Formats: sequence, C-alpha cells, structure tokens
Amino acid sequence: MLSRTADHLFWMSRYTERAENTARMLDVNYQTSLLPQSDGVALVGWQGLLSISELLSTYTEKYGAIQAREVMDFMVKDESNPSSILSCLGAARENARAVRGALTTEVWETQNTTWLEVKRMLKAGEFERDPSQFFEWVKFRSHLSRGVTVGTMLIDEALHFMRLGTFLERADNTARLVDVKFHALQSDFYGTANEKDQEYDFYHWSAILRSVSGFEVYRKVYRDVIKPERVGELLILRPDMPRSMHASLNGVVSNLQLVASDPASETLRRAGKLRSELQYGRIDEILATGLHAYLTQFLDRVNDLGAHISREFLVPVSA
Repeated sequence: MLSRTADHLFWMSRYTERAENTARMLDVNYQTSLLPQSDGVALVGWQGLLSISELLSTYTEKYGAIQAREVMDFMVKDESNPSSILSCLGAARENARAVRGALTTEVWETQNTTWLEVKRMLKAGEFERDPSQFFEWVKFRSHLSRGVTVGTMLIDEALHFMRLGTFLERADNTARLVDVKFHALQSDFYGTANEKDQEYDFYHWSAILRSVSGFEVYRKVYRDVIKPERVGELLILRPDMPRSMHASLNGVVSNLQLVASDPASETLRRAGKLRSELQYGRIDEILATGLHAYLTQFLDRVNDLGAHISREFLVPVSA
C-alpha cells in the first residue's frame, strides 16, 4: 500500500477517535463542574483540561482569563484550534475524501454526514442548549463510524491502518483522561486520599468511569464502592476493559504485526515493550512511583511510538 494512502486512513481514524475522546473529556469536566464547589476549584478543573490537552498557551493567547463557557467553545467549535471537535471531524472528513476510493460507500457517507451535521448543529445553537446531549451525539457518530468500518471494509492493510490509528489515539486519550485531575492540581496520587478529598473524589472518579462507559463495568468487576486505585487498575491494566490503556496497546501491537513486513521492526519492538509493561504491571507498583508521573511517562512513550509509526509506514510528520 502507498504510504500516503496509509497515512490518510490512519489519520482519518485518529481524528474521529480524538473528536470522541475530546467529547468524553469535556463531558467529565462539565458534569464535575455542576457539583457544589468553589469557583476556584471549578477554574482549576478547566485549566487542567486545557493543560492536559496541551492547549493552555493557545487558549490564553486568544481568550485571556479562563471561563468555563469560553473553554468549551474553544474545544468544541473553534476552527483555529486544530484539536477542537469541529476541527477533528473536519480533518477526518478531509482525510477520508483524499482516499475515497479505498473506502466503502457506507464509511465515506458516515464521515461526510457527520461533518455536515456537526456544522448544522453548531450553527443552530444545539451545543449551547444542551452540551451533554451534543457530547453524546459526537460519541454516537464515532461509534457509528467504527461499526461501519469494521462491518463493511475488506480485512486488509487499509483496515489495519485505520484500526492502528484508533487504538493509538485511544491509548493516548485514556491516559490523559485519568491524568486530568492531577494535571490540574499539579499533584500526584500514591494510593491514599485525605478525608476532605474523598467525597469529591467519589464524584470525580464516577464521572471518569461514566465518560469511558465504565461505570457498570466497574460494578461488575469489583462489586465495591468506587476507589481511585481500582479505577486506575481498570483503566490502565485490565485487558478486558475495551478503553483501557492495556487493551488499546493490545490493539496497536496486533495491527502493527499485520502491517509490518519486518519482524525485527523497531516500531514493533517499542510497542511490544510498552504492552508487556502493562501486561505484567501491578497497580500498587504504579502508585508507588506516583500515578501522575507514570501517566506522563506513558504519554511520552505513546507519542514516541506514533512518531516511529509515521517514519516507518506513513508520510513522516516533517514531510
């Protein structure tokens, strides 16, 4: 397969997944901001969201002071922000259009309709009327795109590159989602919370679980009250939780193996090493070094892995 075609397919899926995960992160923060709390705490939450998304400086240059409504507008419909939901869905559609011939009609129609519909909804003010409903719609369209892709595409290299993009983006975003609170407070978590934090923590971790559709899964697996260390274990280490970092890396490795012609590929080795650390890792070891420190290092390594995938299989980023 031509590297440029593979590049478009890979990024089409990454941008679709990124739009969904941005909606999930915003929804967590929006739900958390509705809890009784001081303005200062709420502000820290929105600042953490911008910081973990690496958009704080871009936002402050344009808007100045942090306001909840302006942060939401910036991350949903600001076309000057390449990571906004509108920009991601637009980029996904443009990548799909570039390789229209490699996609089934249903996959193309889904991407194109999503783009046309999101522009109509934002113009009609549907996001302002009910942010949570809008975020649900973005998640639904991403589910639809993924389902149509897996259900109609020939199982060949094109599909493998699309799945690779999805899983790499998901690994990155799940790590950011778990890390957003510690990024906001510039603190770390070693497995114990003081009493003052415990009640707020319950709502915060519940919101995180709901954002990855993991609330019912948590109840089923642990049959216990929500504890941060168990939420961490579920979202980092469990391979049977579809949005966990471990499950995402399993997807990255399995799809890399299908597209790599060289079994001694450096990209494959790095992905395998990162996956094996999640496979044999334990939550108490992660908490001993600090959850925030661990997630920061993980994000660096996923970013490095993405750069290696680009160099080996796709159009290099600098091109």
